[in-house]
Amino acid sequence: MPAPAIYVDADACPVKAEVLKVAERHGVGVTFVANGGLRPSRDPMVRNVVVSKGADAADDWIVEHVRPNDVAVTADIPLAARLVPLGAHVLGPTGRPFTPETIGMAVAMRDLKQHLRETGESKGYNAGFSPQDRSRFLGELDRILRRALKSATTGP
Repeated sequence: MPAPAIYVDADACPVKAEVLKVAERHGVGVTFVANGGLRPSRDPMVRNVVVSKGADAADDWIVEHVRPNDVAVTADIPLAARLVPLGAHVLGPTGRPFTPETIGMAVAMRDLKQHLRETGESKGYNAGFSPQDRSRFLGELDRILRRALKSATTGP
């Protein structure tokens, strides 16, 4: 199995620096995918992909390129729901993993919250991104990446 890569849904991603830190420690390539606004990197292990301004252009690009055992970082639950069945390890920026066991409930909760916002039952405020979220993300990304690297060398 090929070595895993990390794909980041980079529009408004608050953990880009953390992804780079963990990826560098493990020698894993990172691809940031966004509609624009990416800072160039001289690191040969980092690739920036700028896609068209279409609503799901970055999501579609990631889905087309991710392979089983790759790691994807996204806060976008519909994107996570497309990646999990492909065999990717999917992690939200708060450190929440999306797995075959949890993605159905995540989609259902997202849909319920969207419905409540649309009907005026909820204002739709999201909790702020905290230092605890950042710390949890770092630990979880390291754990997932170790598992992916081990799987790549030993097989499933």
